Amino acid sequence: MNTNVRVAVDAMGGDHAPGEIVKGALQALESQKNLTLIFIGQQKPLEAELKKYSYDAGRVQTVFAEEVIEMAEPPVAAIRKKKNSSIVKGLNMVKHGEADAFVSAGSTGAVLAGGQLIVGRLKGVERPPLAPLIPTSKGVSLLIDCGANVDARASHLVQFAQMGSVYMERVVGVKNPRVAIVNIGAEEEKGNALVKETIPLLKECKNIQFTGSIEARDIPYGAADVIVCEAFVGNVILKLFEGTSSMLLGQVKKTMLSSLRTKIAAVLLKPALKKTLKGFDASRYGGAPLLGLKGLVVKTHGSAKASEVRQSVIQCVNFSKQKINEKISQELSAGEAR
Repeated sequence: MNTNVRVAVDAMGGDHAPGEIVKGALQALESQKNLTLIFIGQQKPLEAELKKYSYDAGRVQTVFAEEVIEMAEPPVAAIRKKKNSSIVKGLNMVKHGEADAFVSAGSTGAVLAGGQLIVGRLKGVERPPLAPLIPTSKGVSLLIDCGANVDARASHLVQFAQMGSVYMERVVGVKNPRVAIVNIGAEEEKGNALVKETIPLLKECKNIQFTGSIEARDIPYGAADVIVCEAFVGNVILKLFEGTSSMLLGQVKKTMLSSLRTKIAAVLLKPALKKTLKGFDASRYGGAPLLGLKGLVVKTHGSAKASEVRQSVIQCVNFSKQKINEKISQELSAGEAR
């Protein structure tokens, strides 16, 4: 029996809203037969965008929200003040069971604050982390946390490891995922106070496969499946990853077009090169779920185009099918009992 998954989409969030947001979500609708979309946004631009496409109108709903939370606004104040914004309405739909998931490319701070204030945390979860998949030479790894908790404690990092393990095993399909903590060396005596306090706790954690420390240079090679860190470190890693990938792609293109000889070589290499570079495109893996909430909230890049939005919506369908929140609650409860 196929259960229909209702995904609320913030049509007004991000640099390319509502055009790329609507386009990407409708692409997901076409590929996912058990998906219902709920677009939330300002009436005139949203309706104008939807008129450009042919789609199954029986599986698309619209909810109008005339306010928009801007990127520069103080997150908590904006959530409390702008009740008629697409972000607040979307989060409330998840809270009240009117949607199974919410996707937004809008203000990260507002989504994070609203996720905790409106949707709420699962019982036992101390801090919900943002957890994007990042490409590696062996496939993907989960970077947790990359932006939600810049002042995390050791107990938070242990929960990040547990939640990340559940996600990688149940959603990505990695059996017994390897968990490592970001450090400046492999030796246990290295690291700051937080890392040194966390390592013994991770070693004692029976429901994860902890492999020790991981240095930043080893992350692109897939040395761990779940990469644990606090949000400041995680965000720096993520942004460096994205910037380096973009720079390398630009340099390859520039070199390939630099002379007649390289242009000929580019034609011959194009199929293999395209396949290789596609694997390192982070946008094809969707957004970052805010794990540990009572409902599913996914934050995608502010610069997200249609392909990333599409994948973020599909991500919600897979997440809902696997009942990840229930499994996270069970895993955390089991960990406390041990």
